[in-house]
Amino acid sequence: MSSAEVAPVDVVVKIGGGVLVDIEAYDGVLAAVAAAARARRLVIVPGGGPFADAVRSVDRQMALPESAAHWMAVLAMDQHAHLIAARIGDAALVDRPPAIAAAIDAGRVAVLAPSRWLREADPLPHSWEVTSDSIAAWIAGRLGARRLVLVKPRGVEALAGAVDGYFRRALPPAVEAVTIAADRLEQLRSALSPM
Repeated sequence: MSSAEVAPVDVVVKIGGGVLVDIEAYDGVLAAVAAAARARRLVIVPGGGPFADAVRSVDRQMALPESAAHWMAVLAMDQHAHLIAARIGDAALVDRPPAIAAAIDAGRVAVLAPSRWLREADPLPHSWEVTSDSIAAWIAGRLGARRLVLVKPRGVEALAGAVDGYFRRALPPAVEAVTIAADRLEQLRSALSPM
């Protein structure tokens, strides 16, 4: 059975860790996404943000093996997932497709801590060319999502140049990708509305 048969979703929302630099915008994004989750089958995928930046810093100092840096950065996404779940009322921290489906079916906001699922599947190259953008694209495909919404820090408007180098290869053809700056809440609400 494919993951899409286990936990189909309408939309995957990747909240970039860089959005954390503006807490007001961050909380606005979380509120908009939580509201949309009441009407849509939606899952949140966190970016690594400052948690992944710490891994990058250690990598620069110590030249980590690529696989070590990769898994440390994925664990950074888990840390951000815990933060998101703590800031959204009635969120459910989930780690694989069956838990995503259970959370959505229970009317809760599914926030994915992806390390366990990614460890089991190990679908992507281990390099800094692959970030949470490509991971979110892969997840959107596996969950049968029709749309991937990438929420980026204020001022990031266009998809071109705003994603990692592997993103286009990770994004399935059936998934529409939309990039929205965190301060554009009306655009975000529109992207999260039923298609």
